[in-house]
Amino acid sequence: MSFVQPAPQLGNQYRDDALLCSYLRRALDARTLAAIEPDLDALGQFAAEAWASARARADEEPILTQWDAWGNRIDRIELTHAWRMAAPLAAQYGLVAAGHESIHGAAARTHQFSLVYLYHCASEFHSCPLAMSDGAATAIKASGNVELAAHALPHLLSRDPARHWISGQWMTENAGGSDVSNSETVARLVDGQWRLYGRKWFASAINTQMALALARPEGAPPGADGLALFYLESRDAQGRLLNVTLDRLKHKLGTRELPTAEIHLDGAPARLVAGADHGVRAIAPMLNVTRTWNAVCAVATMRRALALAEDYAQRRRAFGKPLDEQPLHRATLANLRAQFEAAFHLAFHVAELLGLAQAGEASPAQQDRLRLLTPLAKLWTGKLAVVIASEACECFGGAGYLEDTGMPQLLRDAQVFPIWEGTTNVLALDFLRALRGAGGAQTLIDAQHELRAEIETSELARCAAIASSHAEHAAGKLESLRHDRDALEANARDIAFAFARGFALSLAARHADWAQRNENATAYAVSASRFADILQA
Repeated sequence: MSFVQPAPQLGNQYRDDALLCSYLRRALDARTLAAIEPDLDALGQFAAEAWASARARADEEPILTQWDAWGNRIDRIELTHAWRMAAPLAAQYGLVAAGHESIHGAAARTHQFSLVYLYHCASEFHSCPLAMSDGAATAIKASGNVELAAHALPHLLSRDPARHWISGQWMTENAGGSDVSNSETVARLVDGQWRLYGRKWFASAINTQMALALARPEGAPPGADGLALFYLESRDAQGRLLNVTLDRLKHKLGTRELPTAEIHLDGAPARLVAGADHGVRAIAPMLNVTRTWNAVCAVATMRRALALAEDYAQRRRAFGKPLDEQPLHRATLANLRAQFEAAFHLAFHVAELLGLAQAGEASPAQQDRLRLLTPLAKLWTGKLAVVIASEACECFGGAGYLEDTGMPQLLRDAQVFPIWEGTTNVLALDFLRALRGAGGAQTLIDAQHELRAEIETSELARCAAIASSHAEHAAGKLESLRHDRDALEANARDIAFAFARGFALSLAARHADWAQRNENATAYAVSASRFADILQA
């Protein structure tokens, strides 16, 4: 058996990503791009080296040691190699800080999420606590709690690895995750200090230095409005947990490098973020942020799966020629790429809108668009990441089913995207609620008409027309069901997917037209046209 199959290879993931580079040339001015490109290049190289390093190591998971040799409860977490390497880079390159810095103005979020896109797969989901940290910083800013902001933000937004903190979100309990109204954790004011008592069922990244948690102050009414949002520092100066017990680490389908725990709070010291009620309302500002992280990390996973599948197709021969010369295999990859490119543009458009809103530069129409597109981007990219990761495994044949190729991990990890930060059903219903307060479906249809007006080439104008028609058909269905609430909710998924895909096609066509005119690049037009055909099929 002399044959040895060459393995797929990854080069610098910034330089090799033609779509990202082209998008940034369009979305950013030349001065901003020149300023951030060295960091993008460095993270692109980190991504390539991390992939090679991971293939040379056995799979790792965090280890919880609950007791020392003498019977003392210590609850010590040993993190994986990938997490130990990724954590200081997150601070150094400002993966949270960049989104809050003013140096690049409204482009801050585009800058930040370009970094996140390159970092995510290489970090093996260290992006999760960074998303929670970004959300925490956003919620604390929005709370108006000046004292807490002065204390926590310098850590959350630090670029110094020794000073940088990451945050957890301790919201989910046995009674519910998306619906937290029946949360049982109690907050008691003891000698002027709030203390939390209860059990949190899903505490991701339990190694964080701080967390935001929902709890019900003693005497508060039942339901979501009776909950308050609290800030905790989970460890003392010596690294010992402060009245927090780690019951166990979760054994999960994927994201196994991420230490997720079930915990008990037994008088954990805390302070109020805002008032002593309406805690769910206090976490609302973080949702646009964490859902955008989810969408960008989902498209990063799609990009990684495609990069490997496309490279392998050049190296693997079957039936007398390489896979990338086989018409059906080539068409399969092209269909996957067309969907990925559309999803990329939708996720990064949301990031652009978030940056505009944060800088105070978003028009009312853009603010409405952000409210509507955030749940759409999250729900569609989450589902699509699973599809593309699964197809990429299949592109490898039997090798795609072997753990040490790295492909099964991509698929297992992708399954988290439709679940975190709201399941597909939760997001679809959230989109319906958002329609009532954000100008309705016409907000998106008008935006698509604006995008269509930018397009000059006839084939891409055809794509934009198909995109608008897709959205208008969904709007018609929405209108036909508006008097039947149960039927409307039953169709919420289909309606949300239709709006997401239609808007994504509008964005892909707009970029393809720009690239064709400014870079003489035709590949994006081919992908946009293919995606339009997929929508019409």
